[in-house]
Amino acid sequence: MSQVASITLDHHHADVAQVKKIWKTFWLLSVITAIELGIGLTIYTIHKGAHPNPTLVLMFKGMVSVLTMAKAFYIVSVFMHLGDEIRNLIMTIVVPLLLFIWFIGAFLYEGNSWKNNRNTNVHTRPAIEQQQTIPAEEKGKKD
Repeated sequence: MSQVASITLDHHHADVAQVKKIWKTFWLLSVITAIELGIGLTIYTIHKGAHPNPTLVLMFKGMVSVLTMAKAFYIVSVFMHLGDEIRNLIMTIVVPLLLFIWFIGAFLYEGNSWKNNRNTNVHTRPAIEQQQTIPAEEKGKKD
């Protein structure tokens, strides 16, 4: 008979490490969420004031956006296990996502620019649109 070396895995050590990682993730996401809620209440309080400061509100909204993106990154990295994958797979997912976000921003910016130019450049409209219509009361007086 040959001696077969048995390989034993320390499952207890792996379980403890996994539980620690889950708790670390839980507390990190909880802290970020609490900060976001605090900023949201601050924005609400500023809006209820007599003279809300739009620059301060915009700064707080930017902070909430950054914190939300950090949470999304962490969730994708830990719970979707993307952090454990090879770099090429990560880039295959992240680059199209960033391009999609850029497209949305570019379309919103372009649409807003088009709307503003359309509303301010009256001289570029056709002559028919520039003519004023005569109210019905005045038509009766001229006839």
